[in-house]
Amino acid sequence: MAHIGMDLNRFILEEERRFARATGSLTLALTAVETATKIISANVRMAGLANVLGKAGKVNVQGEEVQKLDEMSNSLLIQHLSDSGQFYGLASEELDEAVFPENGAEGRYVISFDPLDGSSNIDVNVNIGTIFSIHKVVSGNEEDFLQEGSLQVAAGYVVYGSSTMLVYSTGRGVNGFTLDPSVGMFLLSHPNIRIPEKGGIYSINEGNYTMWDSRLKKYIDTLKARGTKARYIGSMVADVHRTLIKGGVFAYPADSKNKSGKLRLLYEASPMGFLIEQAGGRATTGVEDILKVKPKSLHQRVPVFLGSSGDIGELLEFL
Repeated sequence: MAHIGMDLNRFILEEERRFARATGSLTLALTAVETATKIISANVRMAGLANVLGKAGKVNVQGEEVQKLDEMSNSLLIQHLSDSGQFYGLASEELDEAVFPENGAEGRYVISFDPLDGSSNIDVNVNIGTIFSIHKVVSGNEEDFLQEGSLQVAAGYVVYGSSTMLVYSTGRGVNGFTLDPSVGMFLLSHPNIRIPEKGGIYSINEGNYTMWDSRLKKYIDTLKARGTKARYIGSMVADVHRTLIKGGVFAYPADSKNKSGKLRLLYEASPMGFLIEQAGGRATTGVEDILKVKPKSLHQRVPVFLGSSGDIGELLEFL
């Protein structure tokens, strides 16, 4: 049975043994993610000393300025995930199109990832992270990436903060592992994470208040009048991690400027929604469950509301 301090690799193997028909492919896939994010974590810790702070002088497909650590993280993930041979295709928030590595011709999975979420905060030493979402290969082409979030076989994130944590789910609950740098291993620190039914925190960028729908404004005004605490870091990984542990609501709604929302369905909304729901919470666009949204393109954006079941229920009454 799982216990505090169990090594991530052993934990994954123990989970695999529960399935008689398991081939070990998903285990190898998750190990590739682990290896790449350990290297990214080391680079993040040394960022101020290794000349990887600042902008790379490029603009990505999202129209955002690419940071040097963005570029490095993206390259590391592509290299390690491709070399693992477990992924037929890779889709990155930083790339226009999906990548289909030669080593993955027989791969069983496709993976979508945000190599370094919150990268605009890199230069000021705020928590950042990596988000990933894994689906089975069904069609053998780009359509494999355009599957509903409910069909994910695994999803997770790594948060690079005061400690580095990997939080993931394969559809059997959510578990968190903290990287022990002295031994270079992710060790189980947060078994079977359950989000509280209700929380006392809301997380939203109130700088966009004037562009919101009147119903959302009314909801936020109600929370303020009630004395609900506002906490917003501006790095989705960090804000969602807090919401997962402490409960409450994380929101990045559509507004008059971003009419379809700002967060990407494949790289951010879907994997985070999967984790929140696996922990007992809810994730919605305000109209439908995020995990039921059928993607239409690799870089599709959606409004995002996720968090404690009770809090999301109340939010939807306003919307």
